[in-house]
Amino acid sequence: MMLNKIETILIVGLGSIGKRHASIINEFFPLVKVVALRHSGCKKTDLDMFGLYDCVTSIEEAIAYKPQAAIISNPASKHIEAAIKLAEVGVNLLIEKPISDSVKGVKELIKLCHQNNCILMVAYNLRFLPSLIEFKEQIKSNKIGKILSIRSEVGQYLPSWRPELDYRDSVSANKDLGGGVLLELSHDIDYISWIFGPIKWVQSYISKQSSLEIDVEDFANILLGFDNNELTASLNMDFFRHDTTRKCFAIGEKGTLMWDGVNNEVKYFAKGERNWEIIFSSNIDKNYTYLKEIKSLFSAVEAQSSSSINGNDAMQVVVAIEAIKRSSEISTKIYL
Repeated sequence: MMLNKIETILIVGLGSIGKRHASIINEFFPLVKVVALRHSGCKKTDLDMFGLYDCVTSIEEAIAYKPQAAIISNPASKHIEAAIKLAEVGVNLLIEKPISDSVKGVKELIKLCHQNNCILMVAYNLRFLPSLIEFKEQIKSNKIGKILSIRSEVGQYLPSWRPELDYRDSVSANKDLGGGVLLELSHDIDYISWIFGPIKWVQSYISKQSSLEIDVEDFANILLGFDNNELTASLNMDFFRHDTTRKCFAIGEKGTLMWDGVNNEVKYFAKGERNWEIIFSSNIDKNYTYLKEIKSLFSAVEAQSSSSINGNDAMQVVVAIEAIKRSSEISTKIYL
């Protein structure tokens, strides 16, 4: 069944991110048939608005279309179940972040994809953001010399995140669906590891601080350690911040680099200077990174090469999250 060219793609789950993927494929890859799997079915307006070829209500119906690839965009707690069924019949996979809400079944999926020559890619789309790529390159170029400290923060008021939905019904707000700041904002754990190296230990405090009607943590204060025992990163995450923020500061002997993910900028504060210098700025469409990751998936399938963000990368993020939760529970450092 494996073909090196994607003619039919399956989208599992048709929430906001599934609809975004469907719209992008319909616009940029109009010859690709998009089939949606939604257990509650689709409205005719969904078929028309998002360019769907068909909508099915079971995985068996979906497999009958023989898709060459699938985008898994249902709740994180359901990712592995759907992914394994598709990998068993050789379907290439792009799984929305996080790969799952726990490590259970992740190794099995990675092994199965390897055995069946399936591409397994996880949608940490920030890795395709031009400003974050530039930030990483500046770090690699030794712009600030020896790095002494890393400080990251991410926060947004949950009710304003998807204003068209009641936040209380969202994946983000519900433990059973894989919600909470750690899983929903796991991009930031991924990019820290991507730029600064594998995480070796964590120490954390997580809690529900706000009056939001959710059953998950809305705050996390985390310390991350790397191979270099002298270097640590602090990461603060929340669901209640009204000034939407996503930043990382790398503080070095020759100055400080700052990545601003909201404004898509990189700034530099040189040793001995008085002001920040904007060294990179990019004004891109909101769909840019999603299109880039879909193109990356298509290229990997056509070349039958490994994906840029693989299952092992994604599993390490979930391993770190589980260690962060455990560290908060027992108030001690946890080694991965």
